[in-house]
Amino acid sequence: MEITTSSYKHCDLLKLTGRVDSATAPQFEQAVKAFTDQSRFRLIINMKEVDFMSSAGLRVLVNAQKTCKRYNRGEVVLSEVPHTIKSALELSGFTPLFKFFDDSLTAVGNF
Repeated sequence: MEITTSSYKHCDLLKLTGRVDSATAPQFEQAVKAFTDQSRFRLIINMKEVDFMSSAGLRVLVNAQKTCKRYNRGEVVLSEVPHTIKSALELSGFTPLFKFFDDSLTAVGNF
């Protein structure tokens, strides 16, 4: 898995590439933590090039959302989510927790 980040005035973008599984989820978690430790709580996670996401990756997403929404500081939004991963989010009941966008530009405009 590769993570590339971009910072904007009102939010930050994390672009994931590859598989997010139990081996790579800690790397994903550290990338999110790097932003939240700097009090940057408005995150966009672009999943266009994610091939697979295990329950460990879903756990990182949910925990990131909890951290960012605490005290109304911000939120995590998802962009360009592949159909297979969106189905996994629906099956696990996590879709109400996130806003979904068709592209990252629209997600940046959300903030």
